[in-house]
Amino acid sequence: MEVKVPVSPQEQAHLRLLKLLNDKPGLSQRQLAEELGVSLGKTHYLLQALIAKGFLKVDNFRHSPHKMRYFYLLTPAGLEAKLRLTRDYLARKEAEYQALRAEIEHLRTELQAPPSEAGASIGGEGVS
Repeated sequence: MEVKVPVSPQEQAHLRLLKLLNDKPGLSQRQLAEELGVSLGKTHYLLQALIAKGFLKVDNFRHSPHKMRYFYLLTPAGLEAKLRLTRDYLARKEAEYQALRAEIEHLRTELQAPPSEAGASIGGEGVS
């Protein structure tokens, strides 16, 4: 059974943003952009996409002197999406890890095997 994994950079960005907002919901868009290492415009775009999907709810800080500050809260659908994306991401990384382990084992086996006749002629006198 194949697990769907977040392959697209957009899905990975959504996961990173959901994780960050889960931990620090009061960050400004500028702070989010800095934490994510993306532009302010990209951060705004990602936030709007998550809001449109129903994954985030936006509230104004009630007692903030900066009335433009918002508080980003994950909705139940947002928490579910974060868990799904995290599971898929973990499955992908585990599959990559297993493939890498198999490749490393194959290379170790190749290095331990005695040189074949074809391999010996490549580096020896058989090459003209």
